[in-house]
Parts: sequence; C-alpha cells; structure tokens
Amino acid sequence: MNMRKPIAVIAGVGPGNGAALAKRFAAGGYRPILLARDRSRLEQLAAELGDAVPIACDVSDASSCASAFARIAELGPVDALLFNAGSGVFKDVQQITAAEFESSWRVNALGALLCAQAVIPDMLERGTGSIVLIGATASLRGAASTAAFAPAKAAQRSLAESMARSLGPKGIHVALIIVDGIVDLPRTRAAMPDKPTSFFVDPRGVADAAWFLAHQSTQAWTFEMAVRPFGEKW
Repeated sequence: MNMRKPIAVIAGVGPGNGAALAKRFAAGGYRPILLARDRSRLEQLAAELGDAVPIACDVSDASSCASAFARIAELGPVDALLFNAGSGVFKDVQQITAAEFESSWRVNALGALLCAQAVIPDMLERGTGSIVLIGATASLRGAASTAAFAPAKAAQRSLAESMARSLGPKGIHVALIIVDGIVDLPRTRAAMPDKPTSFFVDPRGVADAAWFLAHQSTQAWTFEMAVRPFGEKW
C-alpha cells in the first residue's frame, strides 16, 4: 500500500525564498505545489523537483485562487501552506498612488486570506495542518519609503495573528516569519554589488525556519519568528 505524500503549497514562487521553500519541503518528503502568476517560470523548478506541480495563480484575484485550489483539491488535501507572495512599491506617502497602495494590499493581505481560506476546511476536518506566512519588518514599522508596503505587511501580520488565535485550538498551526534584511537574489546582488554574501538574508535559512515552524510539537508552537543576517542592525 502506497503512502500518500504530504502536500505543501508554496504561494509566490520566485528565485529566492519561494524556490528555497519548495526545495526544502521537497527534500523533507512533501509534494510541492508551486503557485505564481507565470506558470512557465515554474516549469524548470518543477522538473528539477520531480513530482512538483506548477500552477498559474494570481493570489490577489479571487477567481484565480479558486481555480488554482480547485486543481490542487484533485491532488489531495494540503498539509502545509507556505505563503510567500509579497510584492510592493517603495515610495513615500506623497508619491504613492491609490492603485499601487491597493495592489500591495491585495497581494500581501488579501492573497494570504484567499489562500488560507482555500486550505482551512480540509485542515479543520483532519484536525491538523500548518500555515506559514513570510512577512517583513515593515509590518512592525513604516519607513518613509514604505507607504504602501508597510500597511500591506501590517495587515498580513494582523491577519496571521487572528488566524493563529482562531485556528490554533483546532489543531492548525499558523506562524509568521519576519524577514529583516535584503534577501539574496540576482537582482539584489546586481543592485548592491559591493555587499558581501553575509549582508544578505539566505533564502535557504528562511526555508529551514519555515520547515521548523511547520513541524513543531503542538505543545510548543511559535507564532512569530524573526530571521536576519548576523550583522543586521535592529
């Protein structure tokens, strides 16, 4: 009798944290379901991971999420949701437009809600599951240039806390990782060519933190964990 592989949905798969999360959970025995707006970008990673499934999904759009999670339901119940979608426009309050403000909120906060609502019913039925959101220091304080990003991440953090309080007693672990620093990506390296490797947040470390949170004892759950390079000022 074949044992079902647990399923991990990674929402927001790019070259940094998203890819690292997919690889970490695949290495741990999960079947990764990869969500991003452009499916073609996911196909190479899916092929590398073997049985991963790439699905086009815009997390800020309710119909797109519904379609994606209908496809996921055909594969089996979701054991872990890793929400990594997190785009933002970095402008101050005088520069930001209403459309940019709303777009940031829709990706970071509404997207988290839509994805969570899609997996919660099955998790409740089984009395187990993990939802880990990748947040940012901007959720705790608004820098001058984060007039759209900070409010969106703050909304995401508050949603995560509300979910944790509601779902924790029912067996679903909701946790938030606060990423404090610049993630190591090709574009961030290109923008900061003088910075050493130690300056950047290692996506593999973020993925290891998410794995740890998703597998904690039910008698010792963490809600919020900050990850930062050792030299980051905080």
